[in-house]
Amino acid sequence: MDRPNILVICGKNKRRSRTAEFIFKNDDRFNIRSAGLSPKSDRRLTENDLIWADLILVMETEHRSRLKQTYAATTNALVEVLHVPDEYEFMDEELIEILQTKIDDLFHRYFKS
Repeated sequence: MDRPNILVICGKNKRRSRTAEFIFKNDDRFNIRSAGLSPKSDRRLTENDLIWADLILVMETEHRSRLKQTYAATTNALVEVLHVPDEYEFMDEELIEILQTKIDDLFHRYFKS
């Protein structure tokens, strides 16, 4: 695998998952994309996103449940819950720190030997 594809999902793709995509968009280690589960999402999750992804990161346990319920047949990717509550604004400094730490850790766990 050259560069793995990481998909980050939250409710509406307005703050948390968009922040993750923004801070890692130029990272040479992996490709990243973000989407939301809600019909009101800025960028709504598609089946193509799920097919593209090697690793799916969701912000809350509920997001994983909704993902598996709605798209069970579409994805074979690993799904990890980041446990990041919906209490941050887009590009909040604390949110950036949390996402950098968690996503770096998961990247090393799954893609670095």
